[in-house]
Amino acid sequence: MLKELNTKRQDLKTASEEAKEKRNGLNAEASTLAAKRNDLNKRTKELINEAQEYKKLRDENNEQVKENKAKRDEINAKANEVFAKVDALRTANNLTGPSIKDIRKDIDRLEFTQQTEVLTPGKEKELVNKITELQKLYVVKQEQLESNTELKTLLTEAQEIRDEASQFHNVLSEYAQKAQEYHDKMISTFKEADKMRAESDAAHKQFVEFQEKADEQHKLFIAAQKEIRDIDKEVRKIRKGEDTGKKVASMEDVRKDAEDIFDKFKSGQKLTTENLMTLQKSGLL
Repeated sequence: MLKELNTKRQDLKTASEEAKEKRNGLNAEASTLAAKRNDLNKRTKELINEAQEYKKLRDENNEQVKENKAKRDEINAKANEVFAKVDALRTANNLTGPSIKDIRKDIDRLEFTQQTEVLTPGKEKELVNKITELQKLYVVKQEQLESNTELKTLLTEAQEIRDEASQFHNVLSEYAQKAQEYHDKMISTFKEADKMRAESDAAHKQFVEFQEKADEQHKLFIAAQKEIRDIDKEVRKIRKGEDTGKKVASMEDVRKDAEDIFDKFKSGQKLTTENLMTLQKSGLL
């Protein structure tokens, strides 16, 4: 019986150590994954905060776009009122047709074509004639403009207003560009945060799996340890029973010797010190 129990105890001890080793290894893997998950969560939080900052900057720039657009539109409205007066004055003075500014643009465009493109003699002659006609028209328009002080004043005023509106337009364009840049950065950062969060979720899932496996091995370890303790109790009981049996057998031998010595004492024989101690131990004396 003791041999069987000792064999079983050894097998349980081996299984217990294996479960303990596996548990510790799995817990180490779980700890590594938990650290990785925590780092990813920290980085995700940092990226979200960064994206929120980009969003804030985008919104601030968009607000500037809105404010400058309102100012530009307000000034353009004033310019349109002046140009309406210009158109009315041109009609009243029979000065309709392309503006002197548009004529100048056409002349510059045609001259650029003449200088940069290879033309046939016929095409070049046609182009030169067109430029000449526009130059004559430009002179006429310029003379008309200079002779009409009111028209000239209105055109100057309208152009100054347009220039002021252009300044606000340029400013809002800069803010709009910045707003778009911050928007792109925000989107990119949010996407990176989503990627980090996905990696964190995957690490957490693995962590849970390793933790559950470690818990299973821990339960096996605890069960084996409990069974070992139960076997140790059983072994102690068996050994205690054997010791008790030996003690009983020993006392019976002592009592038998004591009875023999007591019979000698009753018959008048002299007892030795050892005989007296045996009688005392047996309880007969």
